[in-house]
Amino acid sequence: ACACTKNKRVTNCRMVEGVCRCNSIGSSLSVNCDTLTSKCLLMKAEMANTKSGRRDKPKDAFQDTDGLYDPECENNGLFKAKQCNGTTCWCVNTAGVRRTDKHDTDLKCSELVRTVWIIIEMKHAERETPLNTESLKKFFKETITNRYMLDGRYITNILYENPYISIDLKQNSSDKSAGGVDIADVAYYFEKDIKGDPVFLNNMLNISIDNEKLSFEKVLVYYVDEKPPEFSMKSLTPGVIAVIVIVVLAVVAGIVVLVLTRRRKGKYVKAEVKEMNEMHRGLN
Repeated sequence: ACACTKNKRVTNCRMVEGVCRCNSIGSSLSVNCDTLTSKCLLMKAEMANTKSGRRDKPKDAFQDTDGLYDPECENNGLFKAKQCNGTTCWCVNTAGVRRTDKHDTDLKCSELVRTVWIIIEMKHAERETPLNTESLKKFFKETITNRYMLDGRYITNILYENPYISIDLKQNSSDKSAGGVDIADVAYYFEKDIKGDPVFLNNMLNISIDNEKLSFEKVLVYYVDEKPPEFSMKSLTPGVIAVIVIVVLAVVAGIVVLVLTRRRKGKYVKAEVKEMNEMHRGLN
């Protein structure tokens, strides 16, 4: 028996050739506890945990599952390009984030599009003075490289604009080494740490800048893929559509006003010329 320090969502742990290996909850796949577990397996384990001991919901109850769903994973732990929830399916990127509209089960997802750029944006709690920018950058770079084992060259930018902290992770498919960790997995572990629900076993992340503990009000994660997402107008919320319609109507109204103004000005000039001609004839 052994303890999987980098993943608490496992069972049946044992030593195999000097490495602690366990079965990921929710699947029968074995994970290596010396490195990060793939985001797909972590999400599947989280969904398995939330199902246990929960009462049945009314048949008309619904939940937005875009953020967390029960994914289908390949044998190597990666997301399958096509994910489904009953009769509804969609395509995802390597971070498991939906990149198409939702369709029926006939949907074709030809490839698993790689996420090459992840932006993690955090807002820290209100404070009297800003943080020291250099100390902040040093802390997060060391934390990401040591705690999540990501090569420092993939941390392309750490920006601080009080009270917002933005971290850029970039990693092309050609950059990622066979044994290296993926930025999508790193971002998932990091987000869980910030929200106080670490994947690590008995290992909370203590964020302290210049010996001052830092707390956060929110964290947002943005994903940029090798290929642009394939959303249609159908995926836009009614609020966004309403804004677009208002903007279009405003532009059309502006054009109409401009045309009418020019027409009135033209009529005024013609009338002025006509009056001057009549005055000339009167003088002659």
